[in-house]
Parts: sequence; structure tokens; C-alpha cells
Amino acid sequence: MPVLPSVADSFTRRMPRFVNAKNHAITDRVTTGAFLFAAMVFWRRNRRAAVGALTCGALELALNSLTDYPGGVAKLISFPGHGKLEVGLAGLTATMPELLNFHRDSERTFFLVQAGIMTANTNLTNFQRPKLVIARKRRA
Repeated sequence: MPVLPSVADSFTRRMPRFVNAKNHAITDRVTTGAFLFAAMVFWRRNRRAAVGALTCGALELALNSLTDYPGGVAKLISFPGHGKLEVGLAGLTATMPELLNFHRDSERTFFLVQAGIMTANTNLTNFQRPKLVIARKRRA
């Protein structure tokens, strides 16, 4: 794995998981928008980077739409399953410059930063269902 996503992973792996499903969904939507916007920006100067951004954006959009969390449409993928798939998507994003042979171009940095953000967001998210707190009656 490239350096930036690895640093994000090692830095956030042991931190408390304080991001809830709603905030995770918002970050996922921003990430999707960034990929699609980058595809438009890259289109004229680097078609390979544009195709990579379009691919990652489409995969992120599909994952978001199929997940059982706020904003999900079909709710086919559980939220914990979403977290596992997003780790794989972050790895794909980090290696996209190598796969499409633009690893020497400046657009590479965008993919590494996106992979780092996706990794940090996944590591900081609490994927467990909230536990019910049962209040005890006080005895008078």
C-alpha cells in the first residue's frame, strides 16, 4: 500500500471509533462527489486519471446506494459489510495510478489522498449496532 494511506491507517487504527453511520454516509457522499468532480477536471489533461476517478466514483456511489445506512437506497449490504468493502475500495483507489499507468503524473496525489481519507473514515467509524440502555427503576 502506498505511504499516505498506510500512514492514515496506522494513525487512525487505534483511535476511538466515534463516527456514526450518518456522518459516515455524509463523508461517503463527499468522497463520491470528489471523484466525479476530479474526473471532469482530469478529462482534458489526463484521460487515464479521469477514467480512474470515474471508476472509483461509480464504485463508491454503488456501494453507498446499496448500503443499509442513512441515504442508502436498496439496503442490500449491511453497514459492517460496507466497512469491509470500503477498505478494499480504498486499496483499489490507492493502486489506481499504477493500474492505469499514470503513477508518474501529478494526478496520482489525488488518488492517494482520497484513499487516505477513505481509510481514516472507515477506521474511525463505529460499525456496531447501538446497544440498548435499559434504565433501572430506583427503589424508594
